[in-house]
Amino acid sequence: PFGQLFRPDNFVFGQSGAGNNWAKGHYTEGAELVDQVLDVVRREAEGCDCLQGFQITHSLGGGTGAGMGTLLISKIREEFPDRMMATFSVVPSPKVSDTVVEPYNATLSVHQLVENSDETFCIDNEALYDICHRTLKLNNPSYGDLNHLVSAVMSGVTTCLRFPG
Repeated sequence: PFGQLFRPDNFVFGQSGAGNNWAKGHYTEGAELVDQVLDVVRREAEGCDCLQGFQITHSLGGGTGAGMGTLLISKIREEFPDRMMATFSVVPSPKVSDTVVEPYNATLSVHQLVENSDETFCIDNEALYDICHRTLKLNNPSYGDLNHLVSAVMSGVTTCLRFPG
């Protein structure tokens, strides 16, 4: 249903993932792709009349969102130092996932976020599931349900930017 929402030439694909490994996402797999991603970012930024900043949505638990995500944030910060950088960072929870390296990935990411982000909204994965269970009465929420909650948060936080006055 969202096929028409994004320009096809803005997609960047890699051959493999980072395998829940922050270093792989930050230094190897991610480093191979980040220049292609930056080309897309540059092209979109050039099309703006008044670029205010950037919003990055990513996970802190895996290798790609945490490792490559923070690499991308630092590269965007280098190239656009006077623009606002906001992140919506999904924080891992041991109750939701059994991947043992998630706390390490999150810890390595937080250092990068402190250095390169102007504001970071930490979104607790466990809290997302709790809201789905307790408030929305969804017994088995899908990623779509969780993403809808995150989008509602992003919409609320950015309302004053989109509707000034």
